[in-house]
Amino acid sequence: LLGRNGPRGRAERELLALRADVLTLMGQLVWDASQRRDHATARGFYDESVVVARRLRDHTLEGRALLRTCYVELYGAQDPRSGLDLALQAADTARTTSPAVTGLALLHAGEAHAMLGEASDCEKALGRAQQQLEQTDGMDAAADLVSSTQFGRLAGSCYLSLGQHRRAQKFLEATATELQDRRKSRAIVLGNLTLAYVRQGEIDGAVTTLSEAITELEKTRGGGGLNVVFGAARELGPWRRERIVADVHDRLFALMTTA
Repeated sequence: LLGRNGPRGRAERELLALRADVLTLMGQLVWDASQRRDHATARGFYDESVVVARRLRDHTLEGRALLRTCYVELYGAQDPRSGLDLALQAADTARTTSPAVTGLALLHAGEAHAMLGEASDCEKALGRAQQQLEQTDGMDAAADLVSSTQFGRLAGSCYLSLGQHRRAQKFLEATATELQDRRKSRAIVLGNLTLAYVRQGEIDGAVTTLSEAITELEKTRGGGGLNVVFGAARELGPWRRERIVADVHDRLFALMTTA
């Protein structure tokens, strides 16, 4: 209402920029509240944010909305090819305005390549992402999106998808230690670390890490963490008769009844 009836110029632009931000936030809230199941509504909010950002000719805002749509494709729809296209589109859109958005988009492009088994392209994307993230400063409108743990978290996930489990373990262990105050992200990292242990046959390490992840989820109920942790628990299925595995499965079932 204010955007339609307010004064033209800077005030109108600021109101529209706020609208684009709110639309992106609503997409995040809907997707998270639905345990990452309501893809259509989230996409609808992100698409509307892209329209507003393009009206503003704001490439950073547009890149952010495209990047969020990429997350839905990668982690919700499980469509790495579509996710890759969106990640590259986000990176290209924000290339001249935001190293933060560009770097994050390239990180997720690397993960999409990893999901597709494209190891060389994954490594190239990770290298380009690191260069962009190192250029981020306080003048970047999306600087708040960048943290010191993002490269390790995504690189660990990439190497896990590529079957380089020992390499993934090193990145994920270091990142989990650093993420003590970010429970939602830490649950995802611990879930992936559990998978790295399981796929190396290190069941004691897998059970310990999975137990930590469940502790985090008991506090957050984050949809991304739940999906990864349940996937890790399934891979422990062959050892379900062992007491330590049975105990952690019991904790997971208890979590399901309260989620």
